[in-house]
Amino acid sequence: MEQNVGFQDRMIRLGVALAVVALYLLGWLKGKAGLLLVVAGALLSSAASGYCPLYEQLGTTTKAPAKGH
Repeated sequence: MEQNVGFQDRMIRLGVALAVVALYLLGWLKGKAGLLLVVAGALLSSAASGYCPLYEQLGTTTKAPAKGH
């Protein structure tokens, strides 16, 4: 798997995921809204790995090309 998620995209995903987890832990997300934790998990996973399967399927990337290429 080649990374296809750029730095800014990864930071946004991380921020959104942490916000969802914080809202859940604070009790602001209850019941079925807790399913957002699954989305938060996917965002954390792609932020950590730098790879997004959806981006691959769409043939897109937010990662800057390597310098010198």
